[in-house]
Amino acid sequence: MASSFSLSLSLQPPRCSYHRHPVHFFGISFSLLKNWDVMVSGMWRPRPFRSANLMDCKKRRTLICAVNQDAEEAFKKTVEVDRLIDKLRDANPIELQKLVVENVLAFNEGFWIRLAARTDTCKSEDDKKDYEELAISVMSIVDRLVHKTNEKINSATDVLKGILKPVVDDVVEIQWPPRDPESLKLMEKEITEREQEGLLDEGFLSEVNAQLRQAKEDGDKPGLEAMLQKVLQLYASKVLSKRSYAKKGDEILKAEEFLETIIKAPEEEWNKLLLDGLSIGKGEIPPQDLYAVIKKRIERTLIRTEGGSYQQRVLSEYLNGIQSRAEQVVQVLEGKPQ
Repeated sequence: MASSFSLSLSLQPPRCSYHRHPVHFFGISFSLLKNWDVMVSGMWRPRPFRSANLMDCKKRRTLICAVNQDAEEAFKKTVEVDRLIDKLRDANPIELQKLVVENVLAFNEGFWIRLAARTDTCKSEDDKKDYEELAISVMSIVDRLVHKTNEKINSATDVLKGILKPVVDDVVEIQWPPRDPESLKLMEKEITEREQEGLLDEGFLSEVNAQLRQAKEDGDKPGLEAMLQKVLQLYASKVLSKRSYAKKGDEILKAEEFLETIIKAPEEEWNKLLLDGLSIGKGEIPPQDLYAVIKKRIERTLIRTEGGSYQQRVLSEYLNGIQSRAEQVVQVLEGKPQ
């Protein structure tokens, strides 16, 4: 049975195909495509893609996208570096010092390559001289910062060595707890004295955390790891004990007073203090009251310390440690499995 029809569709070649020679059917010009067949009847039908062709197409598109993204990221970084260079160039000596300190991590290899490129493309000798002087000034400030940082690191290391000296002096392998209980008291005395001298700053806490992280990664120095944890605990105890919230006028806030007793105590004594002080044990402080004052103390700590600082982290972790220990003791006294 014969049938008649008019072809009005404009067929679009599938992606990733390519044209060979033009061919005409029903007065319409088409390109003979690699992945299409012409049937005797004049009708077109797609020939199925082989999976290899499809994978090649996907790979090409992925590669093109990746290249485009890399180029875009590189362009954005160049724009950021150019903005920083412009700010540095327009700044007076005081502003320059401040900008360098605020952006110290930006002075990497990419920054210096870009600054050199801009210097080379200067049209006037005066502009070129300005860039060369800027490079010298920035290098000088960065060098001073690095030197000062190294001095702080060396100073912090010396402070830590002094604190640990009573425990590790003349010891081949670090034992914890130390065999001589007196050495622990001497270590605590060292921390108290260094804290009063103002030497237990961010640099010191950074050094302790770096040493602690290394000890954990090594995994073969449990004595050193416990010792450094003890240093941080003693530091937190000293700092948090400076301020008391146990009195409100003539009233004694029992839960606050109880928390401050725990804060001042060695970590080894927390269990006994909690057993004797909580109402679920032998004391009169409801666990919820203790949790509430711990939460309030953490909030005060977050407000009074610099956000993201080591001090904030160490003090908060110490208070969270008390909270966790209290919850464990309560679970045991209630007979709940931990």
